[in-house]
Amino acid sequence: MILAIIPARWASTRFPGKPLAKIAGKTMIQRVFEQVSQSARVDVAVIATDDERIFEHAKSFGAPVVMTKPDHHSGTDRCSEAALPYPDAEIILNVQGDEPFISPQQIDLLADTLSNHPIATIATLVKKLEHPEHLFNSNVVKAVFSEKAGAIYFSRHPIPFVRNVEESQWFDQQTFYKHIGLYAFRRGTLMEITGLSPTPLEKSESLEQLRWLEHGYRIAVGVTQLETIGIDTPEDLAQAEAYLSGQ
Repeated sequence: MILAIIPARWASTRFPGKPLAKIAGKTMIQRVFEQVSQSARVDVAVIATDDERIFEHAKSFGAPVVMTKPDHHSGTDRCSEAALPYPDAEIILNVQGDEPFISPQQIDLLADTLSNHPIATIATLVKKLEHPEHLFNSNVVKAVFSEKAGAIYFSRHPIPFVRNVEESQWFDQQTFYKHIGLYAFRRGTLMEITGLSPTPLEKSESLEQLRWLEHGYRIAVGVTQLETIGIDTPEDLAQAEAYLSGQ
């Protein structure tokens, strides 16, 4: 069984109440849930929240919803708790609640990436970086991976370093990949990693996935050709409205 969990919390620093923000008359969390529900690989999709308002709203449009503790440090921790009522879930997907246009095909690819790499216990997605201005944007996380599609490193800095080339020319000399923050976990791994202590690389880059690499977990990487539009701020919401109007 494949379970998709959509963590949704109210207290976002940059955008409080974000899951209930409306895009063209429909809330963000409902849009995410409906996209995930179209995946051919997902058996059950559930929203995990710590807020009564989000909980009641999820019920209003018929989504399974789990109330979780308010003190989780990450969406991964929230997913771990939300998975407990589903003991038959062998693969658990963590789908961000601020990706209202996530494609069902990307969800399928994420599940297949883990299923097709038996040595890996975690999977994630990357996409070729298309915009030069994103290369040195620390909010756009970059990734490098092996020919066998295993993650080597994630960084807020451009990787790899392009030696003997001016930084202004890097984008033209090297293919860079941005990380898309979706994860698939084997059940045992999800329960294990929530008990791990933060690691030096994680603390330096403020990237949770580096903790898993430092502890020796293998992360399979799937390459998607589809773009994603994450909503972090009210300004992003306005851009999403414009995107939807242009479709």
